[in-house]
Amino acid sequence: MKKYYHQSTELSYPIYWNVISKHYILRHITKSTYGKLRNLLRDLRSEFMSQNHKGFYRCGCYLQRNFYIAELNLHVNYCDEDSFLKHNAEHLKCMQLEQRKKILLNIKEEYMRRVNIDSDARLRGRLIQQQYVPRFKEVYELKECYLDDEFIRLVEHAKAPGSTSSSILRLLKREKAPEVYRMKVFTGDFCEKLLLELDHFNQTSLPKGRPNTMNNSGILLEEVGYYEKFITPLREKYLNCIASLLYPDWVGDGLDSHKAFTVQYKENEDVDLAQHYDNAEVTLNVCLGKDFDDGSLYFGGMRKTQDHSQPSEVEHVTGEGILHRGQQVHGAMPITFGERVNLIIWMRSSSVRNKLCPMCDNTPDLVSSFGFGDGFTDGGSDTVQMCSLH
Repeated sequence: MKKYYHQSTELSYPIYWNVISKHYILRHITKSTYGKLRNLLRDLRSEFMSQNHKGFYRCGCYLQRNFYIAELNLHVNYCDEDSFLKHNAEHLKCMQLEQRKKILLNIKEEYMRRVNIDSDARLRGRLIQQQYVPRFKEVYELKECYLDDEFIRLVEHAKAPGSTSSSILRLLKREKAPEVYRMKVFTGDFCEKLLLELDHFNQTSLPKGRPNTMNNSGILLEEVGYYEKFITPLREKYLNCIASLLYPDWVGDGLDSHKAFTVQYKENEDVDLAQHYDNAEVTLNVCLGKDFDDGSLYFGGMRKTQDHSQPSEVEHVTGEGILHRGQQVHGAMPITFGERVNLIIWMRSSSVRNKLCPMCDNTPDLVSSFGFGDGFTDGGSDTVQMCSLH
C-alpha cells in the first residue's frame, strides 16, 4: 500500500484565504480580529506542514471520484475541465449552455472544497472553539442517562459472554430490507435538548462545513467538539459490540474510526436524498426529530449486486436509530411538511478498508489527513511524496 503525502494544501492557501475573507472575515469581524485570524491561519499552515502524518488517511480517489450532479442525479469523476466535458458529453448535450456552466462551476467548487477539506475544517474548528459559547454544555459529553433503557440492555447483551447474532436479534426490530435493523438509542428529552443546542449553533455567524457531498444542510460534529467525549465513546463502548455481532465481515478487527454529522431536511431546502451508498462499513442513522411528515428512508441491495427488487421503506421515529451496512444502496424520500434532523455516524474498520477502498474498489493510495480522515491506516509500506493527485 503506497502512502501519499498530499501537499496541495500549501499551494491552495492563498485561494482558501480569499474564500475566508469574502465569506466570513469581511462580514463578521473587526480589523483587529482580522490580524489575529491571519496569524492563526499562518500558525495552522505551519502546524499542518509539520505534522508527522501518522494515524488515519484518505484514499487519493477522494479528489477525483464521486462528484454528485443533482441536476442529472448522477455521480461523475473529475480530473480537469476538458476531460470532464469529453467523458460526460452525452449527459450534457441536452442541457442549455448556462446549465452546463453552472454544473461545471459547482464541480470546480466541490473539487476545491475537497482539496482544502482538512485545513478548512481545522480552521473552522479552531474558530468555533475560541468563539462559540454553547447553550447546553452538558450535551457534549455522553452520559448513560441520555440513552434509552432498551439500548442499554441491548449493549449489555452484546457484551455478555456467549452472545451471538441470533441471540441479539431477539432484542432488535428487523426491517424488511435485508440486514437493516431498528433500535431505540436516545431518550426523547435528550433529542430535544440536542436539537436546541444545534439550533443555537446554527444561529451564529461562525463558518460551517458542508456535511457531505450530497447534503447541503447540516453540521460536522467534529468541528463543534462532539467527537472526543461523545461520538468516540458511543462508537467504542456501545456500537462496536452490536455491529460486531450483526456484521462480522464488515467490522473485521473493530470499528476504529468514524465520521459523524447531522443532516437537515426542510421544505424549500434539502427535502430528499437520491440513492447512494456510504463511505463506511456500518452506518447508524438516528432521527433526532422536529415536526415533519413523510421522508422515509428506502433500501435496495448492496452496490455490487444486481438487485432490481422493489426498495423497502423504513420510517423515521424520534430517538430511534437505523443500523445498516454502508455499502447498501439507500436514499431518503421527500418530506412533505416541516423539518427533520438526523444524526449520522459513518463507522469504519481500517482492517477491512485497508484491503480495498470502498469508493474506488482499488488498493487505497494513502493521502495524509487530520483526525480520522476516511478511516485508512498505514500498512507499513513505503511513503511516496507527491504534490498533486490530479
